[in-house]
Amino acid sequence: MNIADWLHRVAQTNGNAPALLLGDQVVATYEDFARQAAGLATALQARGVGPGDRVGLFMKNCPDYLTVYYGVWTAGAVVVPINAKLHPKEAAFILQDSGASQVFVTPDLGSDLAEATDVPLTDISTDAFADMCAAPPLTTVARNADDLAWLFYTSGTTGQPKGVQITHGMIAATSLCYPVDVDPVSAEDAAYYAAPMSHGAGIYAPIHVRMGARHICPLSGGFDPIELLDLSQTHGPTSMFMAPTMVRRLIDTAKASEKTGEGIKTIVYGGGPMYRADIEEAVDWFGPKFVQIYGQGECPMAISALSRAEVADRTHPNWRARLASVGRAQSQVEIAIAGANGAPLPNGEVGEIMVRGAPVMPGYWRNPEATEAALKDGWLMTGDVGRLDEDGYLTLQDRSKDVIISGGSNIYPREIEEVLLQHPTVHEVSVVGRPSPEWGEDVVAFVVCAPGADLDEAALDAQCLEQIARFKRPKAYIALPELPKNNYGKVLKTELRQRLESEV
Repeated sequence: MNIADWLHRVAQTNGNAPALLLGDQVVATYEDFARQAAGLATALQARGVGPGDRVGLFMKNCPDYLTVYYGVWTAGAVVVPINAKLHPKEAAFILQDSGASQVFVTPDLGSDLAEATDVPLTDISTDAFADMCAAPPLTTVARNADDLAWLFYTSGTTGQPKGVQITHGMIAATSLCYPVDVDPVSAEDAAYYAAPMSHGAGIYAPIHVRMGARHICPLSGGFDPIELLDLSQTHGPTSMFMAPTMVRRLIDTAKASEKTGEGIKTIVYGGGPMYRADIEEAVDWFGPKFVQIYGQGECPMAISALSRAEVADRTHPNWRARLASVGRAQSQVEIAIAGANGAPLPNGEVGEIMVRGAPVMPGYWRNPEATEAALKDGWLMTGDVGRLDEDGYLTLQDRSKDVIISGGSNIYPREIEEVLLQHPTVHEVSVVGRPSPEWGEDVVAFVVCAPGADLDEAALDAQCLEQIARFKRPKAYIALPELPKNNYGKVLKTELRQRLESEV
């Protein structure tokens, strides 16, 4: 089944229902939405885009994001959504690696990307895009469950982005877990896109399409707490995905403005550690509106979930431990804890979290070595460390060894280290995360300067901004005479993190 079928089925029976909103304004009914997506599919086909071909999106959140998704899928092709915060050179790499033949852009991102790639660009604000959507509609191209629908690029520990292959069947499985394990959806609901649609927020779009719900893109194009509170009050019930740092900002804004979140139905949080004090404060202020999920790009949004009742419960004898967990396995997966030899461990023991089931990827795009390392005997090895209790609750003890999670985005230190090491004043460097009440973690670089050189923060900032996204740039540089290392010459990042924690 092609996941685009869900849109066209809703349009047949509920075509007059509002579908896409920009702020307060309805910009498309479901009939309009489906018609424009089918027209875009025809135009893509005329450009030579066929089943399995890749089409990039380098766009900020807007209603046309979904039009492009469903137009590409209707044509049987594959979406390659690119984080709008990435540097144009990073976006160009993803386009090249995926073999994308087209890329759709929002006007604020197009000109810089055009200088970095020769992939043909279509600005969604132009008449050319409108003409594509107005083409005669294409009948949905048939796809199988194991056919590719989405290439999600996530940086590896080597800093080289990897394309997670997400199939139509994976999207269907994740989508069907949502009303069972996370939150029921109805046509009266609205999905609110405060987080990037290139990531988890976009993964949750299909189930809201299937149920004929509304899709609200804020005028700001992102997360503005006051805008969210006001639009939810007017257009609720709204549901949305947030990183824990976004939840913290929402609490602070709501309290300062004395707003209680009227109209907000559900906030699904994940993508980083949530401090227990923060989620307790959130429930106390907003009520039982929070659901936690745990997932990875390789098993998108679908490993485990902690229900709104469990997040809000203060009566169960183990409520504190459960609130510190990431919940229980979602309906389409199994979770186990692996020991050093890869064999499952008994409950209570700590090891690597592994998962298998319908939402798990078949592998990385054209990267058999990484696929072999990640998939073992049908299990996805997550790289995260945790334990299961006797009731099936999963608690994360640590996350992938060196990844920094800032504002819900994964940042991989080696990528930054390699960029900094290109500067002539840098002899050695090690990048770690520093706890941050606003972002979860800040990026900090410990630098050993080259002989005779001094630490030049402005020069290192410029080096980073030339090659990587701004949000990956270190927030602080600390000069050291040497990096702490073990007997094998490996940098002891644990000691660097402890140093930062002692300075807080």
